[in-house]
Amino acid sequence: MTYRVALRFIPGGPAVTGDWADPATAERTWRAHIGIYGNHPTALITLTQQRPDGDGQTLAAWTRDGGEQRAQLSGA
Repeated sequence: MTYRVALRFIPGGPAVTGDWADPATAERTWRAHIGIYGNHPTALITLTQQRPDGDGQTLAAWTRDGGEQRAQLSGA
């Protein structure tokens, strides 16, 4: 699995992304992005799990107005 952190300032627009094999590293990076960019009024910061088939599942997302949102994972 690959874990991707994405930062967008325009919904559906271009994103700055990074991919990590280690989920803990991706989580730390996601939180660091929140600390740096989280107060921007239009920032959307997401953490997704990317599967080898190309599909992805959003694990967590952050917006200034909505705060932290976590996905309900099946089997949890």
